[in-house]
Amino acid sequence: MRVCVIGTGYVGLVTGACLAHIGHDVICVDNNEEKVKLMKSGQSPIFEPGLSEIMQGAIQSGKIQFTTDLGAGVSHGEILFIAVGTPPLANGESDTRYVEAVARGIGSHLNGGYKVIVNKSTVPIGSGDWVRMIVLDGIAERQKTLITAGSGHEERLPEVASEFDVVSNPEFLREGSAVYDTFNPDRIVLGGNSSRAIAMMQELYSPIVQRKFSENQSLPPVSVLVTDLSSAEMIKYAANAFLATKISFINEVANICDRVGADVTQVAKGIGLDSRIGNKFLNAGIGWGGSCFPKDVSALIHTADDYGYEAQLLKSAVTVNERQRLIALEKLQQALKILKGKTVGLLGLTFKPDTDDLRDAPALNLIEQLNRLGAKVKAYDPIISQTGMRHGLSGVLVETDAERLADGCDALVLVTEWEQFSHLDYGKMAQLMSHPVMIDGRNFLDPETMVRAGFQYIGIGR
Repeated sequence: MRVCVIGTGYVGLVTGACLAHIGHDVICVDNNEEKVKLMKSGQSPIFEPGLSEIMQGAIQSGKIQFTTDLGAGVSHGEILFIAVGTPPLANGESDTRYVEAVARGIGSHLNGGYKVIVNKSTVPIGSGDWVRMIVLDGIAERQKTLITAGSGHEERLPEVASEFDVVSNPEFLREGSAVYDTFNPDRIVLGGNSSRAIAMMQELYSPIVQRKFSENQSLPPVSVLVTDLSSAEMIKYAANAFLATKISFINEVANICDRVGADVTQVAKGIGLDSRIGNKFLNAGIGWGGSCFPKDVSALIHTADDYGYEAQLLKSAVTVNERQRLIALEKLQQALKILKGKTVGLLGLTFKPDTDDLRDAPALNLIEQLNRLGAKVKAYDPIISQTGMRHGLSGVLVETDAERLADGCDALVLVTEWEQFSHLDYGKMAQLMSHPVMIDGRNFLDPETMVRAGFQYIGIGR
């Protein structure tokens, strides 16, 4: 099938590259010329395991192209994915101006052939009908321009408005494993009221549904849930809100464990064996961050407020998370007392491992607060240290390896549970430190191993 993906962030680029990999003809559109030039050379502008290899294979097979020309993408695609960002506004509402601009642009370029316009961006509930309205506005503006232009261009394009449908197809990709998740999804959700559009989407995803590219191809076909537009949009928000609340819950339990002498890792294991609860997202630590959970929970709270309902549970989940980000700071103060003049090293900066994403990362809160209290802050991150990226980083010295980080530190805080951090020479690192204190903000390290290495080990809820 012919596919156009508009927006090449984490969702758009992974979606476009993976659809090309399974055999579709894909054009990815982005308005950033430098980014498009980079992607044409086979390089990914984001760090995502396996993505560069997928891109390069698709480029070599001629299945993927990159352009800044929206008109070329719209003309090419039977299916048009809108995959631009919807960042949060100050009040928690989603900023949909990029979606609006793309929808209007699609309308201005529709050429009369039938198109399926797919909301892949996480958009507020009700956006399916809103996008349809904006596309129609774009069509109307094009008609007006043609009429006023004269010179034989007075056609009204009467059939264009009836030749597209809007589908909601929310993504459930995890940064750091987005390529894997695309080929091995738990489910595919399709929201829409057009049987023709839904049938095209089912054809598009058929190789993935039939597990032709899955890690385990013997598994049953992927579940495909077909809903109305609003329900599909709500599924995305509800899923992320539930997972965020689950993390806040176990962090609340961890804080109680700290006070009563229980070990939250054992508690999580015990309740996770209950099939009604499950063991995923029960890892206590210093809270959730990134581009999805904070934005989506806030947007759902805002939507509830718009319709006269106070989402108290979700607001509490946000409050717990905000407080949890400072738990490492409290433990540092308990171990070192006065932080002014002390040197603290952060193991990890990104909000989760296997990504270069610093958006709403707990490390940024720690850096800000440690600077405020007069501490010197150093950090080492396997990706940030290599790439030299400094998005939003100030007041921190980024080291090139873990041993340089440890040198002269009064304490280390494990912020991101990179797999590499399980194999460091902690014995040598402890010897390089002024005070070998380890605050394990993710309960990632083995306490006994750390004590043998010479550390005073302090976990979360342990």
